[in-house]
Amino acid sequence: MKKQVSLILGVILMTAQVNILAAGDTFPKHEPYGESVGAMPGRVVWAHEPDSVEWDGIGYWWETNHFDESVIQNMVDSSIAKLGGKKMAAEGWNALFADRNERNGESGGYQKGEKIAIKANINGSAVMDNDTSGRTQMSYTNPVLLKALLVSLVTEAGAAPADITVYDVSRLFPDYMVQMCSEGILQGVHFVGRDNGRADESAPIVWSHKFSGKVNYLPTCVTEAKYMINLANLKGHSYGITLCGKNHFGSFINGNAMRPPEGANLHQWLTKNEMGIYSPLADLMANKHLGGKTVLYMLDAIICATSEGASITGSNSKWQQAPFHNDYTASIFVSQDPVAIDSVGADFLTNEPTIVGHNSAANDPTVENYLHEAGLAAKSPSGTVYTDSFGKTITTLGVHEHWNNPVDKQYSRNLGKNEGIELVMADSLEDRPELHTENGKIIVNNAAPNGMLLLTFYNSSVLVNVKTFQGDETIEVDVDKLVKDNAIDATNVKAFFWDLKSIKPLCNLLSLPLDNMEILPEEPITPERKNTITLTIHGQKFTVLLEENETAERFQKLLPMTIQMSELNGNEKYYYLPEQLPANAQNVGTIHAGDIMLFGANCVVLFYETFQTSYQYTKIGHIEDSSALKTAVGSGSVTVTIE
Repeated sequence: MKKQVSLILGVILMTAQVNILAAGDTFPKHEPYGESVGAMPGRVVWAHEPDSVEWDGIGYWWETNHFDESVIQNMVDSSIAKLGGKKMAAEGWNALFADRNERNGESGGYQKGEKIAIKANINGSAVMDNDTSGRTQMSYTNPVLLKALLVSLVTEAGAAPADITVYDVSRLFPDYMVQMCSEGILQGVHFVGRDNGRADESAPIVWSHKFSGKVNYLPTCVTEAKYMINLANLKGHSYGITLCGKNHFGSFINGNAMRPPEGANLHQWLTKNEMGIYSPLADLMANKHLGGKTVLYMLDAIICATSEGASITGSNSKWQQAPFHNDYTASIFVSQDPVAIDSVGADFLTNEPTIVGHNSAANDPTVENYLHEAGLAAKSPSGTVYTDSFGKTITTLGVHEHWNNPVDKQYSRNLGKNEGIELVMADSLEDRPELHTENGKIIVNNAAPNGMLLLTFYNSSVLVNVKTFQGDETIEVDVDKLVKDNAIDATNVKAFFWDLKSIKPLCNLLSLPLDNMEILPEEPITPERKNTITLTIHGQKFTVLLEENETAERFQKLLPMTIQMSELNGNEKYYYLPEQLPANAQNVGTIHAGDIMLFGANCVVLFYETFQTSYQYTKIGHIEDSSALKTAVGSGSVTVTIE
């Protein structure tokens, strides 16, 4: 419904939009400056899902019930996959880490135990005081997006929560954000603000231009990390534009705790309204510990602020330009090229009439100057020779250009050229793998390269044969022909599509008779087994008494399944389902060994210890006799069959 309304509004606003676009295309056109970088050089991935935001304008913008967490999680995972040129997020992360390592003279992807620092933009929180409630209408990193990024790092990239630090050493993180992003499977994630940031005095920032100001030190959470993620905001600013480059104004410590950029005397370079001058933003991006370690740049454009100090309301955060048409931006952008992603962000911002500084590029060329300096670097217009703060000269930080026009939004690589920016859309929810039948065939559309179609043949209830198939885009199996060619004596077949790397189901199970390929009716459930299911772990069976609720009913319909459950906290095993279940989370108080619960909307948790908790869960069921459960599940991941 929301997308249909958006399209209708688009037609209504079409005439006005033409005028907006004509007025907003302000940057001068030029060939790409610099050289593109990344696993897919110069690529910027844009995920736009209007259903990710359901805010009616009442209350604070950041309240988590205004966002669909599952949609935002898919936006993150699909964007990472697309940025790495892969189908799945795990493969995408591996490609991104491998590319970052290769550019640093190393090989391979992420290794367990390596530390990751995430620079969030918490500028609107605790601006003038020590209030950590987060109750402000000013902008800061979207909490649900931050959580989705962390979940992807843990579940898809393989990072341990204890090896991840989220930081902004000029601000204080809201308490609610810290709690939601460091509980459950994220327990152990660290947060570092100005109250606990510690300067590494062995790592002062060495600027490529001499000017007065305090000595600036990077925090230890940055210097100790092997990788960086730059999570910036897409928003207006009272002077220039604040994107990934300026996000690092919260990445150093000096004598001015609340205003380190002022203590460093940096703002003078952002208010001169000149082209061809030194840019401290280019220096920060060039720094060995900052840009030099960055594996991912991300722009939070879920809800955009008109400027850094403005209150976000339900009306002023809705954008007019296509494809938003007076709706929330509901987007994220990701790239490995810091110049390319800020170039794209600048194009969007300067073509939006609601943004402070709209159409001001000719009068305030701050961001344009930075992008020129960063792209050309060693041959910068200002003549500055930028270094990595350790003496190594930087030749280029990435590629800078502007789109062909605000309607098509295409860059050089989109137009078939070998250099420049490529802006591509992430796969939407509709692009996920789909398993169905058609004309006597079992078909998988949007098949992942690492996906496997598994067909299990049964004669009544006896397993008689198994066949597997793989493909890059579409997998089609003529079942009748397969049965005849292989002389399979079967009455029905079950079809599964699995991710071979994560051992996760990517589609719902199909159960079909072999005579007419129609979906079999659900097996009648007798009163004796209506509310029970069975878990098999290392050959040992456990009977589960299900709760009488919608969550348990929907979970039962997914069965049978064989899953790989991961270990957490020495008391539970967990597994992420490929789809959401209806949830009604409550404070359960005491967890009992044998409890099976739903965390969030798709994380199934099997507890093998009894303990107290403040977390909220939706109950699914309880193992009737759990005395042997702890021994059966062991201390690591475990394979569990549920039927």
